Amino acid sequence: MEVLDLARWQFGITTVYHFLMVPLTIGLSVLVAGMQTAWVRTGDQRYLKMTKFWGKLLLVNFAMGVVTGIVQEFQFGMNWSAYSRFVGDVFGAPLAMEGLVAFFVESTFLGLWIFGWDKLPKKVHLACAWAYSLATVASAYFILAANSWMQHPVGVEFVDGKPTMNSIWAVLTNNTALAAIPHTLAGAFSVAAAFLVGVAGWQLWRKRSEDDEHRAVWRSSLRLGGWTGVVAFAVLAITGDFQGKLMFEQQPMKMASAEALCHTEKPASFSIIAIGDVRNANCEDVKTFNVPALLSFLAHNDFSTEVKGVENLVTEYQAKYGTNYPDDPQLGSLAGKPIDYVPNLPVTYWGFRAMIGFGAISAGIGLLALWLTRRGRIPGQRWFPWLVLGGIATPFIGNSAGWIFTEMGRQPFVVVPNPTGVDGVWMFTAQAVSKLSTGEVWTSLIALTTVYAVLGVVEVFLMRKYVRGGVDAVMPPKKPAATSENSDSKGGDGDDDALAFAY
Repeated sequence: MEVLDLARWQFGITTVYHFLMVPLTIGLSVLVAGMQTAWVRTGDQRYLKMTKFWGKLLLVNFAMGVVTGIVQEFQFGMNWSAYSRFVGDVFGAPLAMEGLVAFFVESTFLGLWIFGWDKLPKKVHLACAWAYSLATVASAYFILAANSWMQHPVGVEFVDGKPTMNSIWAVLTNNTALAAIPHTLAGAFSVAAAFLVGVAGWQLWRKRSEDDEHRAVWRSSLRLGGWTGVVAFAVLAITGDFQGKLMFEQQPMKMASAEALCHTEKPASFSIIAIGDVRNANCEDVKTFNVPALLSFLAHNDFSTEVKGVENLVTEYQAKYGTNYPDDPQLGSLAGKPIDYVPNLPVTYWGFRAMIGFGAISAGIGLLALWLTRRGRIPGQRWFPWLVLGGIATPFIGNSAGWIFTEMGRQPFVVVPNPTGVDGVWMFTAQAVSKLSTGEVWTSLIALTTVYAVLGVVEVFLMRKYVRGGVDAVMPPKKPAATSENSDSKGGDGDDDALAFAY
C-alpha cells in the first residue's frame, strides 16, 4: 500500500473511533445538566439519582474521549504535514479557540462539578454543570467550523501559494458550518437518547418483578431518552435537508455520488435502494427503485431542477482543475497520472442510506419504548431488553456513516474548491501527505490501532460495571439515623449530606 492509503486509513480509524465518544459526551452532558436542574428545582431525589448515575457514565466516556482525541491534532503534523503548511494560517485559529476557550472552560468546570458536590452551594454546583455542558457544545462548534472550512473555504485570500485568513468572522459563520452544527448536535442527542433508552429499558425490564426503589429513575430516564430521540430525529431531517441544498451548490459531485447518479437528470429521481454494482460511473448494471423528481426537490426546493450526474461533472472538474496530477515525485505513483474525480461510489451511496436508515431505526425504537411504558406500564416482553440494548448501536452507526460519507464524498480533495471563492484555494489529498516511508506509517497505524483497541476494552468494562451496578453503585451509603445526642452536632442539610458523593 502507498503512504497516502495508509495515512488515510490511520486517520479514518482514529477519527471514527474518537467520534464514537464525542456525540455521547455532547448529548449526555446537556441531559445530565437538565436532570440536575430538575433536582435543584423540585428536590425530587429521583432526579438526583438520575444525575449521579448518568453523570458517572458521562465521566467514563469523557475521559476516553479526551485520551483518543489528543491524537487527532498530532496527526496533522505526523502524516499530513504538507496539508498543515498549506492551511495552517486558517485551520489553526478555530483549533486554538477550541483548545484555549472551549476545552479549558469545559475541563475547569467539569472538575468543579466532580469534586464540588458537598462543597459548593446547590445552584453554584448546577451552574458548573451547565458551564461544562455548554462548553462541550462550543468545542464542537469550533471543530466543525474548521472542518467546514475544508468543505467550503471562505474568509481567505491567496498569498504566495497559500490561503491567508482575512476574516475569522467569515470562517466562524461559514454557511456550511452553520448547517453542520445543528445537524451534528441533533445527531449527538440521538446517540445520548438511545443510550438512555437502552440502559434504562434494560434496568426497568430486569427489575420488573421486584419492588425496586429505583424504578422511577429508570422510567424517567427511558422516557426522557425516548422523547429526546424523537425530537432529535426530526431536527436531523430538517437540518439534513438544508445541508443537502448546500451540497448541491458547493459540492455537486458529492450530491451525485450520494445517489450514484451517473447521468444528468431533469427532473432527478431519488434512489431508495440500488440492486447491482454501483461502483462504476456508467451505471450499466444497476437497477434502482426511485421516487420521481424527489432529488430535484431536495436539491433546490422544486420538482424540475436539473441535477448533474457523475459523468458530466467529471468533464467540468477536468476543465477547472486539470486532467492529471502534477509531475511531482512527492505524489509517488500518482505523479503525472490522471485524476479520478469520482469518490468511492459504494461508500457514498450506501453510507448516505445507512446514515438515514439507522437514524430512523433509533427514533422508531424510542417511539416504541414510549408506547410500551405509557401510563405506568412496565414492558414484560422478553425481546424488549434486546431491542433497546441493540438500539444503542443504531445512532452510533448512523453518525459514523454520515461522517464517512461527508469526508470520503469530497475526494480527491482534502480542501474542496469553493465554486464562488478565491481561485487556487483547494488541495488534492495526494498533495497533503507527509514525506514518510510506508514502514513509518505502518508502525504508527498498528500502534495507535492497538492502543485504541485496549482503550475500547477498558471503556466497555467500566461502562458495563457501572450499568450493572445501577444507582446503588454511584450513590453513597446511607448514613445511620442520627441520635438525639448528635442530631444537631453538624450544620447543613442532613439529607443532602447523606446523598453527597464526590466522583
